[in-house]
Amino acid sequence: MATRQSVDECLERCQSAINHAEEQYKEAARQEHDNDGNFSGSQFMLEDAYNELDKLLLSANAQQREQLHRMRLQLQQVQNSMILLDH
Repeated sequence: MATRQSVDECLERCQSAINHAEEQYKEAARQEHDNDGNFSGSQFMLEDAYNELDKLLLSANAQQREQLHRMRLQLQQVQNSMILLDH
């Protein structure tokens, strides 16, 4: 079973990755190709957070799964936005 602390830490890392990706998204939308390295790095951070979350889901209880599922949807939404950005 996943501990409360491990779920909270995972959610914090996911939120941090989302915040960083959103900043890079805004930056990329303004600067076009000048910021590709940071933009790609943000996508990798999102993917790492997603993979960590996926592993934690295997040992989570029902309430934790609900929290993690909501975070997964947020991660996917940001990932999709970044993929679709025409920069």
